[in-house]
Amino acid sequence: MKSLLLLFFLAFYFVPEAHSQSLPEPRQSPIGLTRAMIDDTYIKVMYGRPSVRDREIFGTLVPFGEVWRTGANEATEITFTHDLLIHGEEIPAGTYSIFTIPNPNEWTIIFNSGLGQWGNYSYDRSLDIHRFTVETTPTSEHVEMFTIALEEGTNNYVTLQMMWDNVKLGFDLEKVN
Repeated sequence: MKSLLLLFFLAFYFVPEAHSQSLPEPRQSPIGLTRAMIDDTYIKVMYGRPSVRDREIFGTLVPFGEVWRTGANEATEITFTHDLLIHGEEIPAGTYSIFTIPNPNEWTIIFNSGLGQWGNYSYDRSLDIHRFTVETTPTSEHVEMFTIALEEGTNNYVTLQMMWDNVKLGFDLEKVN
């Protein structure tokens, strides 16, 4: 029996087609991860990081007034371990997709319960759990790669910042006591 297993292993090892699989091509837009703590609440955001690459971004590549996946590849997802107060609404702990609707001076931020989505192709408004609008401000310098950052405030909140090209916006995530 041992010799049969050894023979199988050797055949598998020395026949490249038997065990080789082509690796996926590297993505043009790498995966970004940012995380923070508010007291004992863990917050994590995973997103795709597209680059400007000499393209006109807002209003062209990312059309104004349309739902955007908020990054590249899969829809951006946020996870938090305790309930948070987000722009006046208490959101239960869990994982949510973040979609946005960019406009020239403000963006609509959407927390959606549909997970594992590629882009915004299967976005379903009926799964929205919270929508709100935040104003944008111009950045002081060009931001080549789309960036989401969690900037720690106090023990009670962090600010989620989004920056790309020449646009910046942010909103607070506050721990519910």
